[in-house]
Amino acid sequence: MTRCVRYVFVPKRVITDLQGDGRGKALAAVAFGWFLSISTRMIYPALLPSIRSTYGLTLTTAGLLLTVLWVAYGVGQLPGGMLADWAGERSLLVGSSLLAVAMLALVVVAESQVVLFAGTALFGLATATYGVSRFTVLKDIYPDRLGTATGVTMAAGDVGNAVMPPTAGLLAGAVAWQYGFGFVIPFFVVAAVALWLTVPSATGTVPLREAFSVSDLAPLFRRPVVRHSLVLLVLWATVVQAFIGFYPTYLIDVKGIPSTTATLLFGFFFALGSLIKPVAGRAYDRVGVRSPLAVMMGVTALTLAVIPFANGLPSFVALTVLASAILGYETVVISNLTDRLPDGSRGTNLGALRTIYVMIGALSPVAFGWIADRGYFDEGFIGIAVMSLLVVAFVLAYVDY
Repeated sequence: MTRCVRYVFVPKRVITDLQGDGRGKALAAVAFGWFLSISTRMIYPALLPSIRSTYGLTLTTAGLLLTVLWVAYGVGQLPGGMLADWAGERSLLVGSSLLAVAMLALVVVAESQVVLFAGTALFGLATATYGVSRFTVLKDIYPDRLGTATGVTMAAGDVGNAVMPPTAGLLAGAVAWQYGFGFVIPFFVVAAVALWLTVPSATGTVPLREAFSVSDLAPLFRRPVVRHSLVLLVLWATVVQAFIGFYPTYLIDVKGIPSTTATLLFGFFFALGSLIKPVAGRAYDRVGVRSPLAVMMGVTALTLAVIPFANGLPSFVALTVLASAILGYETVVISNLTDRLPDGSRGTNLGALRTIYVMIGALSPVAFGWIADRGYFDEGFIGIAVMSLLVVAFVLAYVDY
């Protein structure tokens, strides 16, 4: 028990090390940018009932909107990684924040489904470059504390997910759903300024032709650790995007939970993630990949299987706590991948991998919505529970590091 406690709590000396040599300001800026990038995307599931009402969307079409968002986010990962290798992470992080401002404004003023879908796709592309650069810049800033620094950054995203969707839901109920997106825009401007002032400029960039070369990708996929990680991330992305995309809608439409309460539960789910991700990062730094992943996905599988049979707010509070175990998963896998990728092409390689698993996982919301439209909402949760068990089996069979 004592040993486990040491894994859970981040020692004071580690916190001091994260803040030393001026690195704390850069970490805070990167974390704040990720806070906005991910939490604004998570506003979509929270406002999905309002958006469906405004545009007359079915569950399938609503799922397609989420799929468009995440496919666009996935498409942008590889070029985003290439641009990071060429121009440097600071330029990409700042550019991502400023592009997000423009694209989010387009979503706010959308008056038709076509503009809504187009603005959503462009917003996904705008935030995609942030996804890769935040990992690779942390590798440069924290070569010996990557797992912990990544966990802290991703935890900041979950703080955003805990705060922003419920806030957007309240604004949507009090005024209109467009205000649920619009209030975020000034924060992206603040993030861009903070990133420019605190993140160190690139010192190890590569020439344009080399940055946009994909010749290293074939050898990359021949490495067992890369293939294993890709399978783990594809399965995880499929489960998590289906669950996150429709959990608030399921609570409202199927279980009769009031919309405000459902969005608060959704925020609570991510608030727990802000605690779990630093713990997951610390566990990776101390014990590796296998044990943390098996535990997290085992708990997730059990929780998802129970959700269709639960009733009453206390039950869903407890299940939300347990379901949050899935939020530490990506921290472990991505930290391990980033540690093992070569320095000169780390952004390109990680971008390629993220493009694959984000895009494949992005297909799950529209599939889940199609199943729900046909009256099998409960069975959808059973399906992703089974997929979570497949992850546990794969980890135990193939992961030995």
